[in-house]
Amino acid sequence: MKDRYTVEHETRYAYRVPVSQSWQLARLTPKNLAWQKVLAHKLVIEPKPDERREARDAFGNGVTHFAMHGPHPLLRVLMSCDVEVSDRPDPSRVVAGSWESVRDALVETPTQDGLHAVRMLEPTALVPWSDAARAYAEPSFPAGRDWLDATTDLMHRIHREFEFDADATTVTTSVDEVLELRGGVCQDFAHLMLACLRTRRLPARYVSGYLLTDPPPGGKRLLGSDASHAWVAAYSSQHGWVEFDPTNDHLADRRYITLASGGDFADVVPLRGVILGGRGQKMSVGVSVIPH
Repeated sequence: MKDRYTVEHETRYAYRVPVSQSWQLARLTPKNLAWQKVLAHKLVIEPKPDERREARDAFGNGVTHFAMHGPHPLLRVLMSCDVEVSDRPDPSRVVAGSWESVRDALVETPTQDGLHAVRMLEPTALVPWSDAARAYAEPSFPAGRDWLDATTDLMHRIHREFEFDADATTVTTSVDEVLELRGGVCQDFAHLMLACLRTRRLPARYVSGYLLTDPPPGGKRLLGSDASHAWVAAYSSQHGWVEFDPTNDHLADRRYITLASGGDFADVVPLRGVILGGRGQKMSVGVSVIPH
C-alpha cells in the first residue's frame, strides 16, 4: 500500500531594520528512499536570491545554498512537495540476535551501510557522551537481550517516563538536563534515545521530517497547524536502519515523511544562516501535511 501527501513548510523572518546581506542554508528537500518517492518539489524564496545552488551534504541530505546581497525587510522560504510513502520493511521478520552481537558485527561487516553506521557512534555537540544516559539505558539492555526488543523497550520507556512539554526546553537543552527535567519535545526525546544507544556502541541517527496528525474529533484539518517532527533510526547489519519514534511510542510507518538525517538536530536544521543588519527579528513557521 501507498499513501500520498502534499507538504507545505513556510518559514518567515521579519526584521525590525532591513537586512543588508544574507547567506542561508536550507535543508528542505525530502529524501527519495526505498519506501518514499518525491513526486514533486518546489522551494520558493522571497526576495529572489542573487545566488542559489543545490548540493548534497555529508549525510546525503539535499541542501540549497542561497544569498541576497541587497536590503530586505523580510525573508520568506516556502517548501512544497508531493510525496508517496509505502510500508517500511517489517523489522519483526528479521532476527538480529543479541544487542551485543549487533554491536560487534560492525567491526566484522564493512558494508557501505555499516561504514555509514559507524559514523553514528560518535559523540556530537548536541549528543555528547553521557554517563546519565548510559545508566538510564541499562535496564533495557541486559546481557543477551534481542536487539530489536531492547531498542523497542528503550523507546517505550522514554515515552512512558517523560512528559511532552513544549515550554520545558530549548534547542540547546542538554541530554542530562532532559533526564533531570523528565520532559521536553520530540527533539529532546530523539537526542536522549541517541545518547542511550551510542553509549552501548549501537549506531543511531537523528531523523527529521513530518508526521500526519489527526484533527480534533469533529474538527477540520487546519492548514499550517502541523509541525516538523524528529525521531531516531537505529542500525543493525541484519535490519539496516529501523526507525523509532519515542515521542509517540511507535515505529515509523506510512504517516512519517522523511526530510533529512544526521548526527543530531544541528545536522538537519531546516533553515540557518548569517545576516548583516536586521537589529532583531521575528520568526514564524507554518507546516501543513495534507493527505490525498
